[in-house]
Amino acid sequence: MKQSFPLPLLLLLSSPALAQEQRQAPISDTEDAGLNLVDVGPGRLHPLVGLDLRNGDFVRGSYDDDAASLARAPVHVQIGLVYELARKADGDATTWLMLRSSNGLHAPSADERASPRAWYESNTLVGLASRLAPGMTGALTYTVKASPNGISATTHEISGSLALSRDHGLGALKPGLVISWRPKGAGGLYTQATIEPGWSLGQADTAPTLSLPLALGAGWRGFYEPGSGDRVYASGGIALQTPLPIGGGHWSARMEALAVVRDNRLRALGGPRAEHGTFQPYVTLALSYGL
Repeated sequence: MKQSFPLPLLLLLSSPALAQEQRQAPISDTEDAGLNLVDVGPGRLHPLVGLDLRNGDFVRGSYDDDAASLARAPVHVQIGLVYELARKADGDATTWLMLRSSNGLHAPSADERASPRAWYESNTLVGLASRLAPGMTGALTYTVKASPNGISATTHEISGSLALSRDHGLGALKPGLVISWRPKGAGGLYTQATIEPGWSLGQADTAPTLSLPLALGAGWRGFYEPGSGDRVYASGGIALQTPLPIGGGHWSARMEALAVVRDNRLRALGGPRAEHGTFQPYVTLALSYGL
């Protein structure tokens, strides 16, 4: 729906953000290690902040901590820093150091007794990313996944990822690849392939983008839990993302609605409290900021 704003107010809100140079920096996701590009300013140090509300908590297609409803209102808060370690002569960055922490909060269940009861997830990531070719970025990350209220065991993951993003050819599909291994906690190997073709809904740089995020993931040799064998999931849906002209920095809002499809063995995980349906709806509303 198109909204109208008084012209002086619109100029006041948008001018600080539009005055900054439009650049992008890579950041890896703390849950599946997927590599994303975010809008940032001209400096070398880029603070990142994110907040999202989900209708449940599923990671790599598997039930994580919350069923597909708003009964426990899972909220995730992310903070991060990306530092440009190297630049080309023209000023474009080629190598980045990535730091990120994602923390999950929800209405605690009866068996979540350790304080702080509502803080059930804390994932911390450190990584290096590098420009491998025009439009292609690669990253190596180490992630520690902990549970402050003790409801889950701590695991460590080493991941490698690739992302291609260009305006034409294969890069227009925004393909991504991930491979993860756990040196601590449940073992096994995880692989993931994604694409997200998108279309701008306007001519301006600030126009919203409509995209179709698609993912195919597989856990090998008991990655999801000991004795689980090889398991597969897929997800697909629609996403709408728009820049927000709010003061300085780069604000963005994203709404994503997915259908998560699991094989029969994968959907059986999680015990009696988990969601065991083959198809699961998964909706996320997110707000992010980069400087």
